[in-house]
Amino acid sequence: MMVYYSSISQFNTGITAREDYLKILRIPEEEPHVLLKTCNRIELYRGAGDIPVEIVRHLFRVVAGLESGLTGESAIQGQVKLAYETAKTNYKLSPALHRLFQQALRVGKLVRTQSGIGKGAVSHGQATVEMIASSGIELDKARITLIGVNKLTEDTIRFLQQRGAETLFVANRSYHKALPYAEKYNCKIFHFENLTEVLMRTDVLISATSAPYTVVRTDKFPKNKPMHIFDLAFPRDVDAAIADYAGISLYNIEDIEARIRKNLHKRSKEIAIAENIIAQEVTSFFKRKHHVSNIESHQQK
Repeated sequence: MMVYYSSISQFNTGITAREDYLKILRIPEEEPHVLLKTCNRIELYRGAGDIPVEIVRHLFRVVAGLESGLTGESAIQGQVKLAYETAKTNYKLSPALHRLFQQALRVGKLVRTQSGIGKGAVSHGQATVEMIASSGIELDKARITLIGVNKLTEDTIRFLQQRGAETLFVANRSYHKALPYAEKYNCKIFHFENLTEVLMRTDVLISATSAPYTVVRTDKFPKNKPMHIFDLAFPRDVDAAIADYAGISLYNIEDIEARIRKNLHKRSKEIAIAENIIAQEVTSFFKRKHHVSNIESHQQK
């Protein structure tokens, strides 16, 4: 018996290929597994028994942020934890998978504690606001619409207001979920069926939902309305054909991360420290397994 995994990420596929893969991915409902799905990667872990060293090393690197588009980003720690907790709730995972993910989450915290890999990390929200500001848009005068209610959009709202943004519209499929944002950040909220009308008065659109379908479609988008659009979702929220409309500047998650990577060269020293920690932890992982196996063997005699 053995633990297996499959993985596609921004390092070996483009965003379109990942969207296509997600559409055809089929997992037997009764099979225990851990599915990790983020903007940049789709990974499936399943099986029992022995765990190949390359899987241990890979997951440790993932949780530490070394396999992320934004090196050292902290969100991946929570995303891996959520994937593991969800799997625990839905399935009876093998002892091997429990041990693998529990140790990986511990290593992720260790790397961030003992290295500076996560210090000064630039988030997607920060990068988006920087790109808006650098485009020459006056944030205090711009009419900005955000679609989706989640931590990313909340962080983006805070960054926008710190830069002076005043006119913010927020939409979500569930109107009531958007109400707390209106109260907390003094935003205007609107029903999703009024999206076209709101877009006609929008200078900047930021969309970051978890919807598995296109949210901003061509038939709902106003013609001849100049706009800067930032699509932070995976799968993408905004129909790519809208980029061909006059006056439209459309950026997706890959564009945003490309900008962030320019600021990450200074982390090379911290990356080396993180790599060393992971190498030590991989060795310790198998030493502990060998030690436990010896104890269990001795107890059975």
